[in-house]
Amino acid sequence: MNPSRVSSQRFIGCVDSDGQVRDAFGSSESSLTLTVAVAPGSWCVFALEDEQAHPIGNVLAAPGSALADLYALAARRGLQPLHSAEVMAETANAVAEPGIDDPTLIDLTRLPFVTIDEEHSKDLDQALFIERRGNGSTVWYAIADPAWCVRPGSALFNAALARGATYYLPGLVVPMLPRELSEGTVSLNPQVDRRAMVFEVELDPTGRVETTRIHRARVRSRVKTSYDAVQAFYDGAPAPGAELDDGQRIADSLERLAEVGQSRLALAEARDIVAIRRREIAVSLSGHEGLRFVALTDPRLDVERYNEQISLLCNIEGARFLLRNDTNDDHIQPIFRLHEPPTEQRLEELALQIDAIVQLHGLEGELWHWRHGQQSLADYLRALPESGTEARTARAIHRQAMLVGGRSMFADEPGTHYGVGADVYGRFTAPMREIVGIFEHKETWEKLALVQGSAPATTAQNRRADELLRQSVVEAANRSRQTQRELDKEVNRRVLDQLFGEDLLLPIDQRPWRPGTILGISRSKIHIGLDDPPIDLKIYIHHLQDCHQHRIAQGRDRMTLRNLSTGERLRAVGDAVIVKTLERDLDRDRWRLDLASCGEPTPC
Repeated sequence: MNPSRVSSQRFIGCVDSDGQVRDAFGSSESSLTLTVAVAPGSWCVFALEDEQAHPIGNVLAAPGSALADLYALAARRGLQPLHSAEVMAETANAVAEPGIDDPTLIDLTRLPFVTIDEEHSKDLDQALFIERRGNGSTVWYAIADPAWCVRPGSALFNAALARGATYYLPGLVVPMLPRELSEGTVSLNPQVDRRAMVFEVELDPTGRVETTRIHRARVRSRVKTSYDAVQAFYDGAPAPGAELDDGQRIADSLERLAEVGQSRLALAEARDIVAIRRREIAVSLSGHEGLRFVALTDPRLDVERYNEQISLLCNIEGARFLLRNDTNDDHIQPIFRLHEPPTEQRLEELALQIDAIVQLHGLEGELWHWRHGQQSLADYLRALPESGTEARTARAIHRQAMLVGGRSMFADEPGTHYGVGADVYGRFTAPMREIVGIFEHKETWEKLALVQGSAPATTAQNRRADELLRQSVVEAANRSRQTQRELDKEVNRRVLDQLFGEDLLLPIDQRPWRPGTILGISRSKIHIGLDDPPIDLKIYIHHLQDCHQHRIAQGRDRMTLRNLSTGERLRAVGDAVIVKTLERDLDRDRWRLDLASCGEPTPC
């Protein structure tokens, strides 16, 4: 195999049964002979040596493991975990010259920033410090600054644009930027100086914004901490970084985070932002070789909600800054995140659906009846029970409410974001994971230079080039979001395939009945939320008809399933049900499942 036909001198491949390997992410189908024996089905990083493949490091994924399946999935979609030699050469230059001594940076290393993320996160996009200011607060929010080295026209930028975002699978991350940047030179790691975009936001005692300033700065995070550690601090444990000289400032800052977070959440409630109850599902791999999938409910901690509010605040303030007319014809090209609110017709339909669910379950009282036009949807949903026998019905109502809103998307024209209750909204806070963040940072620096009078004149040709670049970034950002949604569906499907596949190993009378809730009914399928594993699935109505030998269809109210011969109501949205695996429908590549009410064959 000619090395020019391989995507890089290093590549990822899977060993076939003949002991051959090829670049799984390259265009060539030619195979290479291995220099050393590797078990067939293994995924590894290989290097080319005299047109032979030499494995580098440990095996990435063991034969037949869930992780090996995910590498194959990434390969089919062309999601290359490695970067080209050209990209890596530019990365090496950025690592060697990180730009920390740039005289245009303001020095904010005196501020005791901390990063709060998942315990094992290495790409640290944000760090915060919050201090009291009279009766209010000043939020300092530092965001990693890859835009200084990932510049339009560079190999780094072109690679980031082609990917659009970092992609996440259990046990496998396909990074937008090389890890040497996203986990090293650009990441806001503790006890090292870093470049950052810093939002300085002054808030009044209620959490409302008074002033916002944006700086290109040099910062030094003091501590890398986690959501669990900060939540433990709120519950009485010592503050992260308490052993440092400025540990008390860190503790005070984390206390301010809770105060500001609660204030911003209260403002969100006052703006009637609809908070849909969703189960956060974390799918991970068990065993040191990633042998199988495990799905667990991942409850959100208070600190995660507080930290999210700071991120939302900066994304809103950044969008307002780019939209603001500070200079005459500044030619800045912002990108906005839009989320259209539901139409009045759709809200009226939702009110009828809620009435139907409430009547079907015989629920009474002010709590259950949404007085559309008199009560906000946010207030209504917030009051529904979260536990007890009626929690399933409440969950089903929340799902109906979720369906009235469309998906958010990126656009080059401003508009409202219904989901966060903002008149304009951008994406500044994840620049190492989203190409749109790098572009937004670039535009912010250009506008700051214009405001400060230090920017060169913009030509018509440059403006047109930026317009075309923005269009490409918007397309890449929307495409990558859709790709991640599809990947999530693929992973969830694998969880169910593993679960139901193991059921088939048992005699049918020994297969478990799994409890869940009917969340929706359409013409062809029933949407079920399982209790354990906490994942959603579909049961197809034609499968039930084959199993129960009578005609079944969605009721006219769209909230019930009925026997067409007798008119009997069989199931309703919000019902507690149990699900059993029957067989695999090989023709349609679906699972054939049975459905019963709790207590019919066995109690929940």
